[in-house]
Amino acid sequence: MIKREIKEKIKDSLERIYDISVSLEDLDLEIPADKSHGDYSANICFRLAGEVGKSPKEIASEVAKDIKNDLFICESKNGFLNFRLTDSALEKMVKKVLKFETEKREKTMVLDYSSPNIAKSFGIGHLRSTIVGQAIYNIYEYSGWNCVGINHLGDWGTQYGKLLYQIKEKDLNPKELSVKDLEKLYVDFHKRAEKNPEMEEEGKRWFKKLEDGDPEATQIWEICVEKSMREFEKIYDLLNVEIDHHIGESFYQDKMEAVIEEAKEKGVAKESKGALIVDFGDEIPPAMLLKSDGGTTYFTRDLATVKYRVDRWDPELFIYEIGADQKLHMRQLFKTVEMLGWKSESDFMHVAHGMYRLKDGAMSTRKGKTIHLEDVLNEAMKRAEKIIDESETTGEITEKEKKKIAEKVGVGAVKYADLKKHYKKDIVFDWEKAFSLKGNSGPYLQYTALRAKSVLDKHDEKFKLEINKLSDPEKAVLKEIILFDEVMETAEKNFTPSSIANFSYRVAKKFNAFYAEKPILEAGTEEEKIQRLSITKAGFEVLKKSLSILGIDLPERM
Repeated sequence: MIKREIKEKIKDSLERIYDISVSLEDLDLEIPADKSHGDYSANICFRLAGEVGKSPKEIASEVAKDIKNDLFICESKNGFLNFRLTDSALEKMVKKVLKFETEKREKTMVLDYSSPNIAKSFGIGHLRSTIVGQAIYNIYEYSGWNCVGINHLGDWGTQYGKLLYQIKEKDLNPKELSVKDLEKLYVDFHKRAEKNPEMEEEGKRWFKKLEDGDPEATQIWEICVEKSMREFEKIYDLLNVEIDHHIGESFYQDKMEAVIEEAKEKGVAKESKGALIVDFGDEIPPAMLLKSDGGTTYFTRDLATVKYRVDRWDPELFIYEIGADQKLHMRQLFKTVEMLGWKSESDFMHVAHGMYRLKDGAMSTRKGKTIHLEDVLNEAMKRAEKIIDESETTGEITEKEKKKIAEKVGVGAVKYADLKKHYKKDIVFDWEKAFSLKGNSGPYLQYTALRAKSVLDKHDEKFKLEINKLSDPEKAVLKEIILFDEVMETAEKNFTPSSIANFSYRVAKKFNAFYAEKPILEAGTEEEKIQRLSITKAGFEVLKKSLSILGIDLPERM
């Protein structure tokens, strides 16, 4: 990448002139807001003034004169080193970017994401884990990792005992119940239990029957799982999400005992008030492996999950795309894994996303305060249809075509509205903001990409980016495009699809400015026309690739 090449030239020059060794990590390059300061700027001369015994201006002047390169011009100004890319550099770098080549790495990453709960509708609260997780998977796959995506389904626990109690107590046929019916039964249980606390014990009793393999309890539970998975698959299809493995918590029931015994043998677990805990000292609160009644916990199942993943895939990196409210649980889990000697704590990353919230507070299935994702997506598609109806560019399309376009535009709007924000930020759910189809939005990017594609479809030239003399709008597009590899590296390092989303928006804005100022049909010469078409091709390819990594589809037209 160009930044590395610039850093290496600065490093070589400093060693040659002053016999000073500087690491590449200590050389910061910034992209100046004021373009009169060049495309990149370095302030290293200020830091070396004392050591060299010269002013920053003198050092910068001497270094600038020493650096020679065909890809950039180095200038000094007030102690700063400013670098301007040449047209030939832009041509070379854009061609490299458009190959979209990455080296295959001999590394495996296991990613835990989505993880909805059985017998509950897919809520908007699970959207973040699902689409941020899929985007991170796509980023690492593009970067050459062997990726394993796992949907750790919430299909086990006392809540299913409560559901079984409701179904039996009300004499319901589980085959006739929808997932929304099951969710209502769960909400109803907690409303009734407020006045009848003894119901909680009934819920525990039914879950104990399920744990013990009671045929009736197992049959009802299996029906609930099957119904839920059918609904989840519909949502995943709409979201363009494909997860490699769907493995529920129940899968680990027969794997917990071995983990508990290992924790005892290694002195990681100890008894406390009849329970079995992992004590971390004063660092963090203890985690419970076994309750005082001998029952296992969510923490026990998660430990068994890690053990299974270590044994099966032995990954170098474990990523958990789970809400920020699970920070303590994740810290306890990662620390325990290290104490057991399975992996280092540094091999784990918790992508702790912020939460979706309603204007009047947090969502809660227990209280019936949640928004179903299917309803959100349906609303988005309806809004997209209205825009298609009002569009002057869509032309004559059938109802079937309109629905296909609306699906990609509507779902794209929902996904991009989330992905453009850093995963740590909470999102206050607002219908109007979520479905704004103007400005920095999914539909804006889709429209820009299709605008470029429609131009290219009208010409049959073989596009070979050959730059002669670039105008400012043309340079602006290309200078943004060449940052693709750097943005991908940042997104991988920081687990931030938002880096790619905001890069895509910058490319789209600069492309539209170029398109408006330099129409292809108004090119003065054939050479200018080919150059503008080539830039259009580069803009389209980078937008298409970026949106693909974010999991956003391009419709055929808009």
